[in-house]
Amino acid sequence: MRLIYTERQKQFREEIRDWLAAHVPKAPLPSFDTEEGFEAHRRWEATLFEGRWSAVTWPKEYGGRGCDLIEWLIFEEEYWRAGAPLRVNQNGVFLLAPTLMEYGSDEQKARFLPRMASGQDIWAQGWSEPGAGSDMAAIRSRAVRDGDHYVINGQKTWSTRAVWADWLFGMFRTDPASSRHHGLTFILLPLDLPGITIRPIKQLNGLPGFAEIFFDDVRVPVENRLGDEGAGWNVAMATAGFERGLMLRSPARFQQTARKLVDLYLRHRESADADPGIRDAVMKSWMDAEAYTLATYRTASRLGKGAKIGAEASTNKIFWSELDLLMHETAMRILGPYGELMPEAPDGGPFGHEHAAWLDGFLFAQAGPIYAGTNEIQRNIIAERMLGLPR
Repeated sequence: MRLIYTERQKQFREEIRDWLAAHVPKAPLPSFDTEEGFEAHRRWEATLFEGRWSAVTWPKEYGGRGCDLIEWLIFEEEYWRAGAPLRVNQNGVFLLAPTLMEYGSDEQKARFLPRMASGQDIWAQGWSEPGAGSDMAAIRSRAVRDGDHYVINGQKTWSTRAVWADWLFGMFRTDPASSRHHGLTFILLPLDLPGITIRPIKQLNGLPGFAEIFFDDVRVPVENRLGDEGAGWNVAMATAGFERGLMLRSPARFQQTARKLVDLYLRHRESADADPGIRDAVMKSWMDAEAYTLATYRTASRLGKGAKIGAEASTNKIFWSELDLLMHETAMRILGPYGELMPEAPDGGPFGHEHAAWLDGFLFAQAGPIYAGTNEIQRNIIAERMLGLPR
């Protein structure tokens, strides 16, 4: 497969490269899993919005540029190459927004999308519950219709960035007599409503990247429903497709990590080659990152011609999550005992302070095979829906 860019695409690349060079913060922002870092990243989202770079694939009337998926991939390549900040509103921009485009009313799009793109509203995801993690059809949190409101009771957990987020998109059971994927409704709700309690959940690095949310007679207007009542499963599956498929994890993210891994290996090759398996792992990491990129370009081209992404999104999710693990595990093998130093350690020996970023990435990579649907569940989907194997 050969990638040949048009003149327009080349000019687009230069435009975003120049803008990023002028606007990317010179020093890394604090982690968005701290209150200070969360607000700093919110301001970065506003900066992106001012340049109309926060949501390049969106229609222009909502703050986007109307770009196609190939241009989005080009944007992502330049974004990661520039070392720009992580996207604190990725749940909203990359997951909820495409779902809103498909299922939302014109009023909902006008109400939610511009504030999402500008960072005024940061979104959390409210799907997982105790006993309903990867098995989302087991959701028990209830939303009972009371006139022009739903009254919500129940609990959500593992809600990413919900500690400081403004809004939540969640799934709730609106038909108490229903079971499994029937009788579920997709609802949007602000997290400052009376009756909502948010409790932080610490990650492996000690920061509250997640939260559990409790709902006690929380009243939400019916107009905040996305799609029809009881049809939430179909809406959520669209969101899950974006999460597992293209939008949440662009290949540029993994290409950049692969480049850094190759550089780490080359600078410390003498010690790394003491373990002959490291060189092979570095080569496989680079090749897999390139293969994922080419496969994604192929998928984007198909989608641009009217195709749909279905169960194959599960193959993407398995591939990128296991690739991320491989790259960070390989880096930790190169770092050796220095890889175990915490970020605040005064010295990383021959590795200076670069061990801190690798350790942070390694800890986060452990979650890759779990979030967006565990890889075990994704393999079941592939077996049943793609290969036609019996349940």
